[in-house]
Amino acid sequence: MPSCVLAYSGGLDTSVILGWLMDEGYDVHAVYVDLGQPCEDREAILQKARDIGAGSARIVDAQLELCRDFAFPVMQWQAKYEGVYLLGTSIARPLISKVCLQVAREVGADAYAHGATGKGNDQCRFQLAAEALDANVRIIAPWRMERFRELFPGRSEMIAYCQQKGIPVKASVEKPYSSDENCLHISYEAGRLEDLAVNGVELVDFGMGVSPQDAPDEMENVTVGFESGVPVQVNGRRLNAFEIVSELNRIGGRNGIGRIDMVENRFVGMKSRGVYEAPGMTILYEGHRLIEQLTLDRDLMHLRDRLAPEVAEMVYYGFWYAAKLDALMAFVRRAQEPVTGEVSLNLYKGNVQVSGRSSPNSLYDEGIATMEGGGSYNQTDAEGFLRIQGLPSRVQARVRPRPY
Repeated sequence: MPSCVLAYSGGLDTSVILGWLMDEGYDVHAVYVDLGQPCEDREAILQKARDIGAGSARIVDAQLELCRDFAFPVMQWQAKYEGVYLLGTSIARPLISKVCLQVAREVGADAYAHGATGKGNDQCRFQLAAEALDANVRIIAPWRMERFRELFPGRSEMIAYCQQKGIPVKASVEKPYSSDENCLHISYEAGRLEDLAVNGVELVDFGMGVSPQDAPDEMENVTVGFESGVPVQVNGRRLNAFEIVSELNRIGGRNGIGRIDMVENRFVGMKSRGVYEAPGMTILYEGHRLIEQLTLDRDLMHLRDRLAPEVAEMVYYGFWYAAKLDALMAFVRRAQEPVTGEVSLNLYKGNVQVSGRSSPNSLYDEGIATMEGGGSYNQTDAEGFLRIQGLPSRVQARVRPRPY
């Protein structure tokens, strides 16, 4: 009997896929990768997989690894896909593939199955990561198989299959949207969100915090400490990476921080609409940027900012384990060495504003920057600076005069 590892969430799709793989003759090992998905009964999810008939079912806790080794390096890049999306789902998928391949090696499985559709980005992230880690891995993607789609053209057929097989599911035929969550964020898409006339922020029942309108009428202050670009403290308490994200999710969530509604360009070529919430990571991105403003010199920061969209694209597309990204991550680790300090932020009804910042590596010199008299900057020096900077322009103006 061939065997495979299935990235298992316990939801409708992966429960159906688990049963279908067994119908196809596979011994299936279900792997639930714990990335901090809130409000889920993990033991019940494993029991469901066993009841369906999985050869084995296990939980692998990867919450700390997700924050420390995946999310924080992306944040050091200030990488946002198309300038907005903080990549919460994109970051998680390569880690899921890594964990599933580790389990496959342990149990002797010869294939890796996932529930991503043939229209989305996740299929790219799962497969490109898996093949980068194991060139011989065999991927099973049921949604890309015609015989699977013929059996399950819609949710009604999937629910009927579960009823026939005695698989308990909470899904109903009517569903206003689809969601995916981990400790970094929750994403919402599909269903009624496909209608751009629908107000996504009003439709979605957000799970990580209150709306800005319902947030307190008082500002809340939070301080975040960084060492070499890595968050290490919240409000003076030293915490690990997962604890920092979790604490800032709570603080940011109650202040309505981190909600966006965007139309994005998927890797497969289509545009899609997504609504996201990421309170903790939104705070970290803003705090990190503020410490960088003190500690990174102009040319290094500008170079990083020019490369950041490319890093965001690679993460979004699924090229986490690519040689180019390895090199870029080495670059950012070196660039972030001086990014140490503490930032104080005021949170108010969805907004994040700086209250104060400090760093032992600060390049800000008040004596140079002051607009008051005195100081250590000699304004006369600017005369020669501008004569040299303007030389090419003056030469061109003489040779090729511009109309004005």
